[in-house]
Parts: sequence; C-alpha cells; structure tokens
Amino acid sequence: MRILVTGASGFVGAQLVPRLLADGHSVVAVARDEQRVWAALADRLQDRHRGALEVRSVDAIGGRGLDEALAGAEVAYYLIHSMERPPAAGGSFVERERLAATTFAQAASRARVPRLVYLGGLLPSGAGAAVPSGQADPVSRHLASRREVEEILMNAVSDSIALRSSIVIGARSRSFRLLVRLVERLPVLTLPAWQHFSTQPIDARDIVEMLAVCAQATPAVTSLQAGGPDTLTYGEMLSRIAELMLVNRPSIRFKVNLTPVAARVVAAVVGEDPELVLPLMEGLQSDLLVAADDAAEHLKVSLHSFDAAVEHALAEWERYEPLAAR
Repeated sequence: MRILVTGASGFVGAQLVPRLLADGHSVVAVARDEQRVWAALADRLQDRHRGALEVRSVDAIGGRGLDEALAGAEVAYYLIHSMERPPAAGGSFVERERLAATTFAQAASRARVPRLVYLGGLLPSGAGAAVPSGQADPVSRHLASRREVEEILMNAVSDSIALRSSIVIGARSRSFRLLVRLVERLPVLTLPAWQHFSTQPIDARDIVEMLAVCAQATPAVTSLQAGGPDTLTYGEMLSRIAELMLVNRPSIRFKVNLTPVAARVVAAVVGEDPELVLPLMEGLQSDLLVAADDAAEHLKVSLHSFDAAVEHALAEWERYEPLAAR
C-alpha cells in the first residue's frame, strides 16, 4: 500500500514510518522540514527500506505540497499536534489545529484517500460528543481541540479510524519527558490536587503497533480508546518513575490545583514553554480511562506494563542524553 504519514519528524511518526516500511508498504513521510524527518529517522531506518520511502516538505496549515503528497495514497496518518507558542499573529494552538485539520481533510477528500488514521487523546467519561452551542465544555482546551480535530477528519473520509490515547510513554514523548524532568529536578515532589485522578499510560511501542494495524484493520467502530494495562493516578505515576530511576523523592500533597500558577512553575523547572505546559496540566482535572471500544482488544495488540514502558523509555533516553538523577 502507498501510505502517507504526516508529522513524520515527531515522536510517534518517526517510529511509525519504519514500522510501516517493515510491513512492506510504500511510505510518503511529510513534515514542514525534510531535514528534520531524515534526522528523526537516522538511527531507525534500515538501508533495505530506503527505496520504499519518499520524504516531502509540506505546509499543513497553508496546504503547500499536500495535494501532490496525497496523490495515490491509500491510507493517510494525521499525526500533527502542536501546542507551542504561535508565531506573531499566528492565532491560538486551538485555531491552528482546527485550520491544519480542515486543510488536510479537504485535501484528503479531493485526493479520494480511502482511509485516514488519527491519533488523539482519551476524553473524560461522557465527553465524547460535541458540546451543544451555548453550553460550557467540561473538557480542557487541549483535549477539546483533539476531539474537534477527530471530528473534522472522520467527517471528511468515512472509512477512517481515530485512536484516543492516554499519556504515551517514550523517550521523546513530551508528556513523559515533563514527568521525568520533575522527578529529576525536584528534591521534593509538590503534587497538586490532580494527583488523585487516574489514567492508563501506554507504551510507545504499543501505540505504534496499533497505528500500524489500523492501516488494514476493519474495526466495528470509528473511535478506539487506547490505554495501557495499568491504571495509575498521576501521583502514582510520578512515584513509580522515581522508583524506576532509583531516586528517593518524598512528596508534599495539596488539595488545590492553582493550575495557571503551577504550570508556570513546572515550565520553569523542566525548561519547557508555559504555552505547552498549561494546556497539558488543564487536561489533568479528571480521570482519563478506557471506558469502551478498547483498541488493544479490537486490534489484537499485546500491551507492555507501565514499568516495562518506563524502563524501555529511560534506557532509550540515556543512549542519547544522560539523566542527572540516575
């Protein structure tokens, strides 16, 4: 099959491209910068697969190069997701996400791509549908944006699949790196009220396997919920990461969140942009669990435990960058 992968220089895309090539597919890997794609694939791409790989520079928001890249594609993966600070007069991340998804959906429809595959986020229970006009949305901006993007893509191409994922555990996952940096740099973990909420973090290897299977799968539903086998509170996740890093981190637990202030403190500690951290922390205000339509069951993918996922991610991380706390 001829398969297009957007966001090919990103954390998930750079792992999915070699996986699809190994299955014998012809892959068109696209991103804003071709060189970043080649750099991301440098230690993952086997020489025997290079002939089946095409790398293109595409502007997802403006649409430059999209029609040419999508020509003849039988499956297109939409892995574009960015919450970085926008350029001057660039609009909010929600606006940019909406525009990019709309531009891509229209191009995929023009190209008559039979299937789109999208990786979004798990939603709080009962929050899967669009919010009626005039009613407040209980979902964070981050997760609401992912839901909106899913709707735009699924409405454009009927035979499509969306995976709604929990936190992905991997060396290049920005959510996981944020947690590791907190453990690494804070001698005492200060945990707001969101520590009590639960989720099902998933190994990057498992989410990549699910995405690869989606190219040819025939699930009975459009949206599948992808969570790992272990249900943990966010506080437990931080404690387990500290234990697996072999560091002692006592904690102070609060009953309030103060998310805007806490996000800026966390951003300063981990060296991240507050524009990224704030939406992520806004999404920690409820349980995010697999309620139905389990992706692992539908796609027949065996799952790694949380501890195995963290150990694998830390080992990969340390091949490129030392962790001061280890």
